[in-house]
Amino acid sequence: MNRSRRARAVLAPLLVLTLVLLVVDATANPGGPTDRVRGAAAAVLGPAERGTSELARRLADAGRALSGRTGRQADALRRENDALRLQARATEDDRRRAGELDALLRVAGLGRYRVVPARVVAVAPAQDDARRVTLDAGTRDGVRAGMTVLSGQGLVGRVVRTAPVTCDVLLLTDPGFSVGVRLERTGRIGVATGAGNGPMRLSLLDAQTDVRPGARLVTLGSAGDRPFVPGVPVGQVRGVRISPGTLSRSGTVTPYVDPGRLDLVGVVVEPPRKDPRDAVLPPRPTPSARPSPARSQSPSVSPSARPKPSPSRSERS
Repeated sequence: MNRSRRARAVLAPLLVLTLVLLVVDATANPGGPTDRVRGAAAAVLGPAERGTSELARRLADAGRALSGRTGRQADALRRENDALRLQARATEDDRRRAGELDALLRVAGLGRYRVVPARVVAVAPAQDDARRVTLDAGTRDGVRAGMTVLSGQGLVGRVVRTAPVTCDVLLLTDPGFSVGVRLERTGRIGVATGAGNGPMRLSLLDAQTDVRPGARLVTLGSAGDRPFVPGVPVGQVRGVRISPGTLSRSGTVTPYVDPGRLDLVGVVVEPPRKDPRDAVLPPRPTPSARPSPARSQSPSVSPSARPKPSPSRSERS
């Protein structure tokens, strides 16, 4: 910026002087003193004009080169920033998948289920009333229709259709989905039914069953372990009410699995030899221990500091 100002400062007087010479030249006689002045000025100022033009050209070339180099550096920094952002996202995604796999292996280990891990690769269209997903595991992996599908949180659904490398799963939130359930500890049984976007509906067979919100449910299991194996966590009871004119209680259940966040799941290809009962349920959070108020204690007095009894009269004598 300073160099261009200096160049303009040099060119401005030259332009003024050139205009003056042109005016004088137009009014003077040829061969007169004006020609000599103009020739002397050209001889003196010509190299300065050429130098100034060369300087301006070099400054312009340097500016273009600097601008191009700055643009290339900015492009390189943008590309590097994009690469780092993609790497950070990939690392976060790998960490999330590793956590999901650990949770799935934990559930499979506790329930003694042999599972085939699979990823959700497609979701049923929104206009389809059925709530289904497609997994990237099929008959080549040992998957068959009527098998239980679970995740690291609990029950996902059941396989309804298979292909060599894929399978379709009916989700537990589908209105046509139902599963036999059993209450934790009490062993009371009932049926949980999908209800679309809302919580699942619960129907308990015994109206005398005392159920409170927060009670947890697991799958009861099916004959031949198809379509459901026993002991898979289903959800927590939200509320229970007695249906008038019936011998059963009904309520709602919040499932452990959120179908909108499914990614890594497992298809149970071999059921457990023994019903795991409540072993697969996550441990309940232990209430934080409240510190008991400190009791005020009287300061202890050492034996040496205690007052000694005064001597009796016999001792004095």
